[in-house]
Parts: sequence; structure tokens; C-alpha cells
Amino acid sequence: MPVGTQGTVKALTPAQLQEVGAQIILGNTYHLNVRLGSELIRDLGCLHRFMGWSGPILTDSGGFQVFSLAKLCDIRDEGIVFASHLDGTKIFLGPREVMTIQANLDSDVAMVIDECLPWPCSRDECRQAVDRSYRWAKECKQVATDNGFLASGHHVFAIAQGSTFDDLRREAAESVAALDLPGYAVGGVSVGEPEPEIFKQVAAAVPFLPADKPRYTMGLGTPPQILRIIALGVDMFDCVYPTRVARSNAAFTPDGLINLRNKRYRTDAEPLVEGMQNYTARFSRAYLRHLAMANEILASTLLSIHNLHFYLDLVAQARTHIEAGDYGSWHRLWIERYEAGERAAAAARG
Repeated sequence: MPVGTQGTVKALTPAQLQEVGAQIILGNTYHLNVRLGSELIRDLGCLHRFMGWSGPILTDSGGFQVFSLAKLCDIRDEGIVFASHLDGTKIFLGPREVMTIQANLDSDVAMVIDECLPWPCSRDECRQAVDRSYRWAKECKQVATDNGFLASGHHVFAIAQGSTFDDLRREAAESVAALDLPGYAVGGVSVGEPEPEIFKQVAAAVPFLPADKPRYTMGLGTPPQILRIIALGVDMFDCVYPTRVARSNAAFTPDGLINLRNKRYRTDAEPLVEGMQNYTARFSRAYLRHLAMANEILASTLLSIHNLHFYLDLVAQARTHIEAGDYGSWHRLWIERYEAGERAAAAARG
């Protein structure tokens, strides 16, 4: 899912997102409510109309901001008190508040509120966060049932936390699975821990989430990470990475990430990836480098188009190989080529 935290995927229009094959995008409950207020968005026709996106929207509940805005929040049993990162105004988000906000936004998929811990954390801290997140998930389901959100064709996904404690990951996954919601997520990974720990914790949770419902790992990742986690049984991902690196003039290729400010691309007449058909494909690497070196805004747009198409095409390939029954061998070879290119580039840099 391309990330449109504040009602926009940075540097791209909704039409450009559709052209590269985006089927669903992500918004953020905390940020949209702090900047605008969900009532205003509701009164202006809800989030789809407000941002001009006709496809599905998943909204994160604000739980991740416990991690990203840790110095501005106070976690209580009933919810989270934030000091707005904009002006310091106190904001309370509990289960009723986040589900009401997401109903106002008319989110197709609403995430429950949870407590996302940093890495490292103590077992006692994790124990409290797992228990609190489960209670909040139950309350979110009740609110969404009482206000008709679930009955009106919307979906609520619960989140399994657990940090790096395998037994707490399993417990969290089993407890939220028992809520019988439309989908589930693994949260609290890629928050500073070593990469092998990411895979270990996803593997600790996913077997205990229903295989016949969407399983979503939040906030990931690089192309090899996504392919490895698909192999663990995950269906959905979101990440700012493809558009963030585009704004730093980097582009994804099957041989790794390339920096277009590198002098080697000054006379390169080839497209970024041969055979990838998107709007950016009509431009040479040399032209894209020229835009990057001139600090032209168009560089961010064209590279964001390419990078998101690269990601969406990659997961489309993954689906094809899963259906064909050869995903295991295909994804290992794909990762081997990508990582070999990354190593070669690092060696060339010295």
C-alpha cells in the first residue's frame, strides 16, 4: 500500500497512483485529525472525496505515533494523551475516539489502536503493552459494532504486538485472532531491531493468525524484506520507503537501489529498468540525473512513479509465482540478484 499519511502520497496525484496499479492506499488517523479534524473531512464528503481517491483506504489508528512521537505522548490504560506535534494541544485517543475518527473519514479498513513499543524494551513493558493493546482491540470492535461501522461494509483489523518476545508474540496473535475480525496485522517490527529479528518476530506471530483472512505486516520494507515476509505467509504491507528514497534521487532496479546523482549516469541513455512500462520509462537515466542535479521537483514525481510501480510489480510477480507453485525458488533467486547488485555497488563506493 502506498502511504498517504496526510491525505496525499507525496509528489503524486491519485491518477498517477492508479496508473502504476495501486489498489489501496494508507492514511493516518492521528495526522489527519490533528491537522484538519475528522469532522471537517466528514463534512467535505469524507476522505475519498476530499483527496480525490476512488479506491479503498486503510487508516492507521495512531498507535505507531506512540513510537514515533514518544516524547509527546502519555500512555494510560484508557488510551493515549498526545501533545500535538504542531502546537502542543492535548489530544486524547482511546478506542472510542479512534473508531469515531475513522468512521468520520469513511475508512474502508480501520486499524485498532495499539501500543507500539520501541526496541529494545523490557519484558514487563512488553507484557503491559500486549495486555493493553488487546483490551483496546476488544473495545474498538465493540465501538465499531455499536456505531454500525462493521455492519456497513467497513473492516476493522486488529494488531498483534509482542516486541522480540516469541511467546508474547504468539499470545498476542492468538488473543486478537479470537476477536474474529476481518483482518489482522503484525505491528511493532522494524522499530530499530536487527533485521534477522524482524523476520523472527513475524514468523512467531503469523502462524497464529487466521490464514483465510488478510495478514498485514506494518511499516515494511525493502524489496528483499517484503519477499522474505511473503514467504512467511503475509499478504499486505505499507511503507514510506519507495517514495522517501525517490525524494533523495534513488531508484529501485532488479540489481539494487541506484543513486541517480552518481556521475556514471550522466550519459546513460537507458531507462531505469528495461521493460517496465510506466510514465517514467520514457525518460533516460541521464535525464533523470539532470533533474536530480538541478533540484527539479519533477525528479521526485518521476522517481516516485517508478519506485511505486517497481514495488507493485514485484508483489504482482509474487502472486503469479505463488499461484504457479514456484514462489520459493523464484524469490530466492530474485533476492540473490538484488543483493549481489547491492554488494557490488557498495564495493564500487569503496
